[in-house]
Amino acid sequence: MTRPDLAPLTGWDRARWADLADRMLLAVREHASPDHARIVPPGAPAAFGPDVAGLEGFARTFLLAGFRLAGDGGEDRLGLAQWYADGLAAGTDPGNPGRWVRPAESGQAKVEAASIALILDMTRPWIWDRLDPAVQQQVVDYLAVVVGDDGYPHNNWRWFRIVVQTFLRSVGGPWSREDIETDLALLDSFVRADGWISDGPLRAYDHYAGWALHLYPALWARMWGAQDLAAGRVERDRERLDRYLLDAVRLVGADGAPLLQGRSLVYRFATAAPFWAGAMSRVPSLSPGLLRRAASGVLAHFAPHVDRDGTALLTLGWHGPWPAMAQHYSGPSSPYWAAKGMLGLALPATDPVWTSTEEPLPHERADQLFTASAPGWLVSATRADGIVRVVNHGTDYASPGDQGGDAPAYAQLGYSTATSPRLTADARTDPIEQSVALIDAAGRATHRTGFTPGGVDLHADGATAAVGGSVARAHWFTEAPGHLDYGPGPAGEATDVALLRTVSVLRGPWEVRLVRVEALPDGPAPADGLTLRVGGWAVSGDGPGQDRCRPDDVLAAAGVAGLRSVAVGAAGFETAGVRRERDVSPLGGTTLTPWVSAPAVLDRWYAAILGLERAPADGDARLPEVTLPAAADRVGVRWPDGACSTVPLTGVTPAAEDLTRQGAAMSPG
Repeated sequence: MTRPDLAPLTGWDRARWADLADRMLLAVREHASPDHARIVPPGAPAAFGPDVAGLEGFARTFLLAGFRLAGDGGEDRLGLAQWYADGLAAGTDPGNPGRWVRPAESGQAKVEAASIALILDMTRPWIWDRLDPAVQQQVVDYLAVVVGDDGYPHNNWRWFRIVVQTFLRSVGGPWSREDIETDLALLDSFVRADGWISDGPLRAYDHYAGWALHLYPALWARMWGAQDLAAGRVERDRERLDRYLLDAVRLVGADGAPLLQGRSLVYRFATAAPFWAGAMSRVPSLSPGLLRRAASGVLAHFAPHVDRDGTALLTLGWHGPWPAMAQHYSGPSSPYWAAKGMLGLALPATDPVWTSTEEPLPHERADQLFTASAPGWLVSATRADGIVRVVNHGTDYASPGDQGGDAPAYAQLGYSTATSPRLTADARTDPIEQSVALIDAAGRATHRTGFTPGGVDLHADGATAAVGGSVARAHWFTEAPGHLDYGPGPAGEATDVALLRTVSVLRGPWEVRLVRVEALPDGPAPADGLTLRVGGWAVSGDGPGQDRCRPDDVLAAAGVAGLRSVAVGAAGFETAGVRRERDVSPLGGTTLTPWVSAPAVLDRWYAAILGLERAPADGDARLPEVTLPAAADRVGVRWPDGACSTVPLTGVTPAAEDLTRQGAAMSPG
């Protein structure tokens, strides 16, 4: 029964969620093998080949089928249980020419094995218990090869081995307590401040924190074989999830758009998964109505694009197909990890998360300004336009001192729910949007990966503003051939140029960005003739867009799709412009990036004003006013609403002698 009265903000009640899930499940059947073991939707060939793609298609849609069965107590009008049981029997049959690739044959099979084990556990009465004993043994034999397998990367993948072995334990199969305890200890080492979890030992903060590292503890604790193993962890995991969600719920745009940052963005509405995990775990700080508002907002954002051509099929892309968004491990079936974002369907219609009325997101009530210390983010979400903006001084999928290339989805200084980084091969070698870089005569731009963070905080000397900073050993970078994009920036040859000290002051839609160029403490001064350039927000959309410059004001503005991006030189900058590009973003064919620049002079502070808002492209924005005294020990900002902030520039970034040179080897994920 539909209850639209419970969804006044998004229009998505449980019946509407279930209807989309069912159409998605029916749509993939025509792309399945006759024995149901493999599902390969249309799309570019997978990097790991058709065997892996077929297994992914089965396992990831099996997640969604399992949620439907579990939430409806086994009611099965689509015949999901038998359809997927047939696939299980065929896929695990070692004599079947179309059998599944095994976890010992492909690392990707380790990921999919976890989804299969999780749903077999969740739907035990309707699938596992009804399988022929011979098929049950085939499944056990297929999964059991993960026991003692040390080939799992040091990241969220360790949850896959835990989930599989926990299921095996519950059905009398082989398992290893040592494996599970080892994996849990490693995963605990990734826990950071305020409930955040890094996806491995590097500064890898992204949606994996929510759709993997917080999701699996919530699901694992409910598995039949986990009760005693998880007993001492449940409350601690719930507390971490609760605190993380206080930040995560403020990182969803009012239009439901997730933050376009991090890897595996083709999973789309998997970003809703942690909100359902919070509902399952009964987190105390967020109401069921707020959690559902966040999750339904995300699905509502993507649903029109899923149904764009009436097929209810997911493609490699964001809204529609955009193959450049795929990473090395992405294939045509990969986007179906989006099924995690539909986990709420595993909860019955009587659950409070479905019977409660939606509540507004925090920034639908009032502007939000906060910091997330673990990823080093300053965050501003504005009620007027619903955009969430992140200024990044702590995340680059690297360690301090590393000298890799900048990963566009990690190392930029800014991300938002309304813009996307340029996601092309050129973007890896030529950072411009949300960057601070030195430019040589040939137009080559430095990279910042391996920077040293200085911390983030809220300052309240006058109007409250979020303040943070970092110091980068800016380096020229030449990418090595054969880069495989799995998250981190590329490897290659790096040459240090100078220190770039950056301080950000954020409030509302505006950031005042202060930059200082310094000589390396352990090397020569940078060569003469370099230009300092600060890139603003890249706005993308269909149509030509508009760009304009006011040379006398050192101002550049760009507008497209109702968004306006502004870059203004407030101190030291002399030139402004807009870069215009085609087909570099999944958000539209036109991308415009305003920038300001000036000759690089050592040991002086430069100041730029960067803005992003929904506004007419040809209108004049009310700009902050910046005061930077000659002593340059603090900056004063008069914001467009008349409020003023005074922020010290000392202590925001680390001293030169505190900069580290050691790096860490990057591990795949």
